[in-house]
Amino acid sequence: MCVLLGSTVLPLGDGMAQVIRSGPPSCKAVALTFDMCPVREGAGYDASLIAMLMERRIPATFFLSGRWIATHETQVKILLSVPFFEIGTHGQVHAHLPALDMDHQRAEISRPVTMLEKRFDRRGLLFRPPYGEYDDTTVEVAGTLGLRFILWNVVSGDPDPRLSPERMLEDLKTRLRGGSIVVFHANGKGLHTRAVVEDLSQELLKRGLQPVTVTALLDRCNVSSDHAPLPGNH
Repeated sequence: MCVLLGSTVLPLGDGMAQVIRSGPPSCKAVALTFDMCPVREGAGYDASLIAMLMERRIPATFFLSGRWIATHETQVKILLSVPFFEIGTHGQVHAHLPALDMDHQRAEISRPVTMLEKRFDRRGLLFRPPYGEYDDTTVEVAGTLGLRFILWNVVSGDPDPRLSPERMLEDLKTRLRGGSIVVFHANGKGLHTRAVVEDLSQELLKRGLQPVTVTALLDRCNVSSDHAPLPGNH
């Protein structure tokens, strides 16, 4: 799995980035986020999921690891071409950051940011630590690099082969609230991610909640009518 089921928010000192787990609870929106962790086997890209998000015009935020970026240039270009998608970074090699000193943490966090700038002329302003692990140094480095430190408050559990799509969806329905940030995966390790996200997008609309990018959730808390998701047939 790419993420932990939970993490503790550390006290922040002066000049350190804010660790963000959700948007304002008054916001009638939810951010659907997808980690792109490096994979040893398989395509590393859930084409069916991405196609559904594009077809249904569902806004989404993707956190790309540097190793994933290096082996998926075509797919990165696809994600960057969609106006209602947003790109952040997820470390270089998906390392356990608290085990590293400051210099190594800085290298691990900054390399995918630099790669996006040099190869794709795009600045990634959002950062999610691998496994959801971090310490004071991680938060400080992210702050000095000008990155928003994004965690989550709802875990989908999509890499777990023991979870059925029905169980995943019921758990998500129970835990979702306005302002939630949900973590999924789009690297092919989520066995039922496409089906769950498609059904969940309809559930959100029934509750009067709109899927949005993380930045929209935090800064504007509104939805552009041009990119509102299309209603489904069920």
